[in-house]
Amino acid sequence: MSQTASASPARAAAEGSAAAPAIETAGLRKEYGRKVALHDLSLAVQRGEVFGFLGPNGAGKTTTVKILTGLVRPTAGQARIFGLPAGDPVARRRIGYLPEHFRFHDWLTGADLLDFHGRLAGLSAEERRARIPEVLHLVGLAGRGGERIRNYSKGMAQRIGLAQALLHRPDLVLLDEPTSALDPLGRREVRDLIRGLRAEGLTVFLNSHLLSEIEMVCDRVAIVDRGRVVRSGRLADLVGGAPELRLLLDRVDDALLAALGEYGEVLAVEPASVTLGVPDLEVAPAIAETIVRAGYRLFGLIPVQRSLEDVFVSLVESKEL
Repeated sequence: MSQTASASPARAAAEGSAAAPAIETAGLRKEYGRKVALHDLSLAVQRGEVFGFLGPNGAGKTTTVKILTGLVRPTAGQARIFGLPAGDPVARRRIGYLPEHFRFHDWLTGADLLDFHGRLAGLSAEERRARIPEVLHLVGLAGRGGERIRNYSKGMAQRIGLAQALLHRPDLVLLDEPTSALDPLGRREVRDLIRGLRAEGLTVFLNSHLLSEIEMVCDRVAIVDRGRVVRSGRLADLVGGAPELRLLLDRVDDALLAALGEYGEVLAVEPASVTLGVPDLEVAPAIAETIVRAGYRLFGLIPVQRSLEDVFVSLVESKEL
């Protein structure tokens, strides 16, 4: 009787969270003595998306992940996983986690390590026998599970870390620098793996310094600096902005700049080039005609696409932050 009563609230909480975001934080604050790691961090990660979490060193990324996994308690604010408080045992069972700096029992074989983590996750012996070969194949370690971890390369150790994060079929995977020790081929394989997880309906929370990796796999991103989210949204919206044109010329003078100013905003000037912000790329032919008619030689007119790195650097270096 008592067991049924104690189990019902957990079931009710899980059922009541069916429509909740995978991750939701509101006014999250964390203080370590006088140091404030998080000031007022609020974000929402929807189910089934790949979400990039970016920021410079010391921005509060690791503290945020520790709060989400229940390893650290916030000083103020809330963090919820599928509608449940971060750290709740039901929520934690739905998380797979690969930290940036991990240390495994290197005297174990890869398969033994996964068997150990499978037992910690509550998988039966039959489930472990079936699942371990699956995840070894998934991360590119098929046939290598019998080798001791101390003999693994850095890339192989990274892969076994990914395998343990995916072993118990979590609904949410937190990956902290998952490609840091991998070569270009390995990084591409991890990108394909992340896309596969999204196709299966899993939510991936990805923290990486490799902004090009983020651009290739993430649906949305949040840029955090000094413990606050300073920009978030879909990648296309963040890197879109006003279009720009880079003009390559034989010379640049005040008369040319005045003429270009009729079409948009002069953003950068060099001895033989001008970067011009324009309302629409459709003005490019008119700009080219104006330049040539004025007696200048036009060697190139190149549309400039802002990258995620451009957005990141401009936000982090902004004096307003």
